[in-house]
Amino acid sequence: MSCQPEVLWAQRSEKVYLTISVPDAEDVVLKTEPQGILSFSAVAHGKSFSLTLELFDSILPEGSKTKTKVGSRNIVCSIQKDKKCWWKRLLKSEEKHPYIKVDWNKWHDEDEESDASVGSDNDFDDGENESDGDDGMLYLPDLEKLRGK
Repeated sequence: MSCQPEVLWAQRSEKVYLTISVPDAEDVVLKTEPQGILSFSAVAHGKSFSLTLELFDSILPEGSKTKTKVGSRNIVCSIQKDKKCWWKRLLKSEEKHPYIKVDWNKWHDEDEESDASVGSDNDFDDGENESDGDDGMLYLPDLEKLRGK
């Protein structure tokens, strides 16, 4: 019997982002079908993990715009929606699944999308920015100089 991995999800109007938590995954197989079926399987530490999801709406066929990155802790997927729209939920069914949760680190609301970097090629941004030499210091302008004093 296979285990059910935890899945985090977020969306934009044109994409769905899935993060499947399977540390040290091997033999990763991820398939998508245009009608919105996603199948995943992997092996980690001698256990098999699998899941099949019927997504809320149709997606573009596998290979065209689906990107997958296998990391040491999880598998991150960027899946292109067939139509540019916001989904009410990830799955077609309204049934609650305890292993599916919202990825608040990647989440944007509809009204925030215009403020965000729409069309960014960095689908796999993990929220960690490279150090730019400021050691985490926040730059604050000298207000006295700005006022002309």
